[in-house]
Amino acid sequence: MAFNWQTFKTRALTAIVFVAVMLTGLLWNHWSFFVLFSIIHFGCWTEYQKLVGLIDPGYKEITPFHKYGVMLAGWCLMLWFSGDGLAIGGLRLHEMGWWLGLILVFLLPITELLFSGNIRLKNIAHSLFGLVYISLSWGLMMDLYSTAINIHLHDTVFVLETGIIPVIIILSIWVNDTMAYIVGSFIGKTPLSSISPKKTWEGTIGGILLAIAAIGFLFPLLYFGSFTSYLLIFILPIAAISAVAGTFGDLLESKLKRLAGVKDSGQIMPGHGGFLDRFDSLLLAIPFVWLYVQLFMK
Repeated sequence: MAFNWQTFKTRALTAIVFVAVMLTGLLWNHWSFFVLFSIIHFGCWTEYQKLVGLIDPGYKEITPFHKYGVMLAGWCLMLWFSGDGLAIGGLRLHEMGWWLGLILVFLLPITELLFSGNIRLKNIAHSLFGLVYISLSWGLMMDLYSTAINIHLHDTVFVLETGIIPVIIILSIWVNDTMAYIVGSFIGKTPLSSISPKKTWEGTIGGILLAIAAIGFLFPLLYFGSFTSYLLIFILPIAAISAVAGTFGDLLESKLKRLAGVKDSGQIMPGHGGFLDRFDSLLLAIPFVWLYVQLFMK
């Protein structure tokens, strides 16, 4: 794959803007993070439903109650995972997500029965997959953001403040994506998968290794409190999981686009396509990182 400077410049500039926006959402406050990912959530759902409609034309026939109701139900997952830090007039979004989600669980099937002349189980399956693929991932991202992690090392407790793990995931994926493209452009010869012919094993491995190395170097700069190199034992696996799972996330979305017969899921980001094109890696990486955190860091 020959190196294209113009393509790289467009992708790099978009990636810089992406990182700036993401870091603003991460580092400003809990509300900015929630609003940012709420927008991303609905953007991903809009593109997902478009892709599925191209893959299975029957999905285009779902009622507006189904189309927007399942988006709202997914958003309730984000509300539920938002923790206790977000509240409006004494009402916590965590509680609001629970009750609103409970209402939708009963309301959606009823409205589907009343307003849809022909209920297709495949349409329900497509929407359920979207809830797991999109909404659950962003919900778990909210949980990772709102939870501080206490790590016990040699009778000392180190606290990873809220927001630091999402930053590590995002930086890992950004470095992996950029470095995989550069390494693959210069030395890539062996195709990784027929799903995405431009990806190579050389670029993929190079991107993963450089992502891990970058986090190992940058983490001390991000961690403004006391720091010990022993913490990297816990942090570097996050970079590795993010890079590896993120690569599979990209392949999964590429498969959806191939089945739908489109090049990009949308056009909101020059050089990167739409919401799903830009956040596909995150969608698959987040659940695996969340599971790692629950099992080994808590």
